[in-house]
Amino acid sequence: ITSPVAFDILPLKLHPFSQSTPTGLDCVGWKRRVSAPVIADGALDKTALTDDVGSEEDLYEDFRSSNHRYGHPGGGGEQLAINELISDGSVVYAEALWDHVTMDDQELGFKAGDVIEVMDATNKEWWWGRILDSEGWFPASFVRLRVNQDEPMEDYPLKVEGGREDDSRRFGMGQTTKDQMRTNVINEIISTERDYIKHLKDICEGYIKQCRKRADMFTEEQLKTIFGNIEDIYRCQKKFVKALEKKFNKDHPHLSEVGSCFLEYQTEFQIYSEYCNNHPNACMELSRLTKVNKYVYFFEACRLLQKMIDISLDGFLLTPVQKICKYPLQLAELLKYTNPQHRDFKDVEAALNAMKNVARLINERKRRLENIDKIAQWQSSIEDWEGEDVLVRSSELIYSGELAKISHPQAKSQQRMFFLFDHQLVCCKKDLLRRDILYYKSRINMDDMEILDVEDGKDKDFNISVKNAFKLHCRDTEEVHLFCAKKPEQKQRWLKAFENERRQVQLDQETAGFSITEVQKKQAMLNASKQHHAGKPKAVTRPYYDFLMRQKHPTLPTTLPQQQVFMLAEPKRKPSNFWQNISRLTPFRK
Repeated sequence: ITSPVAFDILPLKLHPFSQSTPTGLDCVGWKRRVSAPVIADGALDKTALTDDVGSEEDLYEDFRSSNHRYGHPGGGGEQLAINELISDGSVVYAEALWDHVTMDDQELGFKAGDVIEVMDATNKEWWWGRILDSEGWFPASFVRLRVNQDEPMEDYPLKVEGGREDDSRRFGMGQTTKDQMRTNVINEIISTERDYIKHLKDICEGYIKQCRKRADMFTEEQLKTIFGNIEDIYRCQKKFVKALEKKFNKDHPHLSEVGSCFLEYQTEFQIYSEYCNNHPNACMELSRLTKVNKYVYFFEACRLLQKMIDISLDGFLLTPVQKICKYPLQLAELLKYTNPQHRDFKDVEAALNAMKNVARLINERKRRLENIDKIAQWQSSIEDWEGEDVLVRSSELIYSGELAKISHPQAKSQQRMFFLFDHQLVCCKKDLLRRDILYYKSRINMDDMEILDVEDGKDKDFNISVKNAFKLHCRDTEEVHLFCAKKPEQKQRWLKAFENERRQVQLDQETAGFSITEVQKKQAMLNASKQHHAGKPKAVTRPYYDFLMRQKHPTLPTTLPQQQVFMLAEPKRKPSNFWQNISRLTPFRK
């Protein structure tokens, strides 16, 4: 049974009027609420929204007092199914829709298109997963579960370069099985497009149409900010889904030739760029309006009248951003099960490359805009910050980690945490007792530096023996900074990171039209400052740690035992023997 909304993250579909939300909480905040009763069909005319009699609060209370519901109670069945598969020993794979950049070593970073093994989906918003030898938390809304979960991992290409994988893999599967796999993907593409059209229609008719009737509450400029060009997207998608259905072979879905549809509409899909660029502004405007109760009740009444599932408006408005980034993943999976002799093969291959280019530009813009908020929040958590804000010159965290810094003239070694951004390297010191607190120490301008690889042995400049070392040399002042990593592989990661930093700076200079405005940077720092000052003193709240925990777990199940809640909040942490050791030494025992 299909859902009325294109949340095709999961192949498992909800009831048409399920009150559960899609799995995942995106950074813009998909909010779960207590399920609200809804009146039966025809119990209240939709024109009631425009009546002058009664407030939005009264209208909402009318809905609350009704004895009727649509849909079935409960929800969350898709998440339960995932956990049952995992507990049964099945391997569950998901594909990344977007890059996930993180500054926390307990989060799993990945690039769009990476394949992640889902190991724990107990938390609704954050799942625990693995890529190669790395494990960590990741946002559930950043991924899409693979349609064909029963295929072995070794047969699945992690990255589809040029849209083609090795022919030996392509022919390693029986034709009947391959046809069924292609049928599964085709069916998913068609069904999710139909769901998506219903979703866009609900937004346009359920929200925009009603908002335009209330000139006393919304200006046209506000509606443009909140909804962007979603009506243009709706018109485009209606034509696209009709083209898809013409190419859909109902009797033999695996023979469908849908690649040409994507090629035909690749230029029109560029309208998503305007929508995605405006999306952060929409979230800010919604956040401002929903501080006033009458807007909260009005938006909720719109949703209930349109019989939309229980998600806040900002969650609904996220879906077009997700949708455009899912097309490359769907086409990559379709190409995998399309034989080179198939009439659709070349078109699917070309469509994959075209949609990857569209999604790449949108994904990059979205990721960079999100980064400035994360960087601002990170800076606000650092004690004793000095000098200009990181965002004055930087907008991207390239790499971070711990290194030993060796300084002249005594060649003194100090363990420090380093954060490499575009244009600068920031040095921080960990608190001796509270290792989650960082103190600002210094920064290095990377535009003036050249990186020198240092061989193991005695260094002439510092007259000491070094291992896993490298230097930063200032071309103007001849100043030299010496760093040592704990392991050779860590040193290589840093050297690679410095290369990536220079490449990123060059790319930003060459990319026409890409920029993050000064207004956006200042707003990010202002928001971070407000969050910081709203809390208790740093010594009490541990802002750096608490911020990360709040981001990972906006809501924790209150029914879980405390030990389980602790393990959920701090995954894979080894138990400390500190108190056991202390108890052995203390002379006083109960």
